[in-house]
Amino acid sequence: MVGVPEPHSGWTFITSHARVLAAIADNPNARIRDIAARCRLTERAVSRIIADLEQDGYLSHTKDGRTNIYRIEPDKVLRHPAEAGLPVASLLSLLVQDETDRVRKPVAP
Repeated sequence: MVGVPEPHSGWTFITSHARVLAAIADNPNARIRDIAARCRLTERAVSRIIADLEQDGYLSHTKDGRTNIYRIEPDKVLRHPAEAGLPVASLLSLLVQDETDRVRKPVAP
């Protein structure tokens, strides 16, 4: 079982909501426990964030047995006026990358 993540102090560039959305974009079948571990949040915080995202129409889910399958609404626009007209898909294109890109091979000298 995953413990409570280490606390973080100071500011960050990416919000917890964006981190959770990116984790779901990477794996729409992810368990809340796995999302929490990846985002370094508590399971309770992830549950609240998912509820926020669903309430505002950015995310929905269906049940497949005991598994939730999440669906992101890629054309839904971001909430802040500074990003007016920018769809969620644009944000996710910056945050979600193929696994092959994450494990880059070192460049030979």
